[in-house]
Amino acid sequence: MPMPLRPSSCACLLAGLLSFPAAHADDDAINPDRPNVANSSQVVGARRVQLETGVQWDRERDDDAHVRTLTTPTLLRIGLSDALELRVETTGRTIAHASDPATGAHTVSAGWADGAAGVKWHLGDQDGMRPAVGLIAEAALPTGSAALRGTGFRPSLDVPAEWDLGSDWSLGVMPGVGRDGDDAGSHYTYGVLAASLGKAFSERLHGFAEVAAPQIARAAHGGTQSVLDAGASWLVNRDCQLDAMVVHGLNRNVPGLSLAFGMSVRR
Repeated sequence: MPMPLRPSSCACLLAGLLSFPAAHADDDAINPDRPNVANSSQVVGARRVQLETGVQWDRERDDDAHVRTLTTPTLLRIGLSDALELRVETTGRTIAHASDPATGAHTVSAGWADGAAGVKWHLGDQDGMRPAVGLIAEAALPTGSAALRGTGFRPSLDVPAEWDLGSDWSLGVMPGVGRDGDDAGSHYTYGVLAASLGKAFSERLHGFAEVAAPQIARAAHGGTQSVLDAGASWLVNRDCQLDAMVVHGLNRNVPGLSLAFGMSVRR
């Protein structure tokens, strides 16, 4: 979810990471929410600051236009306690290249996406068949460039749940609900559903495959969006992780192909 993230803002975020008091060195390894749709139920921990950022390239092709879009999704997570964190999120800088296949005309547009702020609460750990569960409450705000700005206050609520399946396999499921506005100014409610299967191939290398519907809505409000994605992450050290993901759009409401690369760091 979007908020303008200009260079001066990036500098402030990095300064905050460097100045925030470090937590204990024996904490678990970093556990980012990027890059896929389903988030973890876990929080960063008390007195932790975690920055998750990257670039994503989307390609859309239809009879009327071919569009390639580059975005810079970024999430800042600040641990308020061992069970609660503050979150500030944005799709960041957005650059779109559009071409008309009939005429060859090419246009470029750029701007800053809206932003969102909220909290994540870790409700409980896994106990037998009962999963580890979290609650993410956020609200997107109309803070972006005029062409990318949404309509008013747009709340959302997600409930990430996770199971450790044994043998280095894991399953994450995240249902959710949100409120948004369309171009006509009317508001509507949409659903979210994602399921992600993960595998730890080694202590450092993890992979995942996911099927997700980031938006479940009526056709009048953009319709249901459905994607299939897969990716991997590499743990550089306990406080830094790199990731890569490829996304295939399953219907015409989402880009046909997306590639994402990112890095997460914490202090």
